[in-house]
Amino acid sequence: MPEMIRSIAARLREFVGNNRRAPRREARIPVSVAPFDASAHTARNASMLRGHTRDVSATGLGFVVPAIHIGGSYLTGENRKLQIALDLPSEPIQISAAPVRYERLDDTDAETGYLIGAHITEMSDPDRTRFTEYLRTLR
Repeated sequence: MPEMIRSIAARLREFVGNNRRAPRREARIPVSVAPFDASAHTARNASMLRGHTRDVSATGLGFVVPAIHIGGSYLTGENRKLQIALDLPSEPIQISAAPVRYERLDDTDAETGYLIGAHITEMSDPDRTRFTEYLRTLR
């Protein structure tokens, strides 16, 4: 049932409009995603999912991955934190993000897997600079 509610909300957003503050730009960038392990203060590198972005903004990103769980842990849920490696054309950057929504892509979509929307919570200053410069190229 929660899957159906998420799907309806996503479809409704298409018709009603989008109230995001930071404009999102379409971009297909390779990503590697891992759940953040708070006890070790690192990502669980052995357990990474590879995918790609659908869109990016200064405050968040939407990305597609083949599964919603990895190594027995769900990527989404309350108080989850993700470590994301984003392979920008210039060089990779590291992002800490909180998942805010997800949607299973179905047969009507061009691709399969899960679309995850995440809010950026942390990024080093040099990575933020590179990310901002990349966003400017998408305008």
